[in-house]
Amino acid sequence: MRSAALIAVDWGTTHARAYRLDDAGSVLGVRAEPLGIRQLGDLAYPDALARLLGDWIDESVPRIACGMVGSRQGWREAPYVDCPASLAALSRGLVETGPGGIAIVPGLATRDAAGVPDVMRGEETQILGAVPADSPRTLVVLPGTHSKWASVERGVVRDFTTCMTGELHEALVRHTILGRLADGPSGAGGDGAFDRGVERGLGAGGFMHDVFGARTLALAGDLAPGDVTEWLSGLLVGREIRDTRRWAEQAGDDATRVLVVASDVLAARYLRAFERAGIEAVKGPADAAATGLFRIACAAGLVAVETA
Repeated sequence: MRSAALIAVDWGTTHARAYRLDDAGSVLGVRAEPLGIRQLGDLAYPDALARLLGDWIDESVPRIACGMVGSRQGWREAPYVDCPASLAALSRGLVETGPGGIAIVPGLATRDAAGVPDVMRGEETQILGAVPADSPRTLVVLPGTHSKWASVERGVVRDFTTCMTGELHEALVRHTILGRLADGPSGAGGDGAFDRGVERGLGAGGFMHDVFGARTLALAGDLAPGDVTEWLSGLLVGREIRDTRRWAEQAGDDATRVLVVASDVLAARYLRAFERAGIEAVKGPADAAATGLFRIACAAGLVAVETA
């Protein structure tokens, strides 16, 4: 087994994923368990870490983690770092859990134009892993339960904003009359219904009215019941793109090009929606969290970096 230089853990609400990395940041191995902070029950964090790492727990190398493990409900709170935030700022904010534990990366915080705060935990590590430190200004999109759009420039997260796209979709489908319409045969099929929803979301309508369209289109026979869920997904993604593109443009970002950091399935949906919006989008690298954790560890001096 090749020697490891770092154990990096992406530790979220439902799952934890550990990476064994060498001194160049290459992934030597990956382990994942449903040991997110809401899944532990009576299991203590040190025991959860030992279960996740298995025989890696005996390796005498630094350990670093990001995600909800650093929240108030996690192992130990790592206070947020205000934007603009660099690798160096995140490394200075590392919080140690104690001997035999792990160093936890802080999340990021910002405020919108109205002074309302916004936060992220875990995504900051993916962002700084996906965008090289010498890259010019880049608009990064991280789809998910709480989608994040971030402006990054030369290793610094300048600002970001959050949309509750995924969670809102689940709530609408599971807890409103719209979801009760979804039982039945499909018509146009998933992709067709999703595309129609995206077009509606990109349009000039009002959100509260447009959401009700999932019901009225089905009642009128213009949307098959089995396509309601996909149409709603498209509507929400389209509206996220419409509104957040405006946020990016007002901040001086180039909103005609984005980098999408997500799983293959989720990235494909957003790439499809961005194409319909006339935005050039490319998928970011795999294991961005591992790369980001490695870069933060190097900035913190946990991993020795050779210099010429």
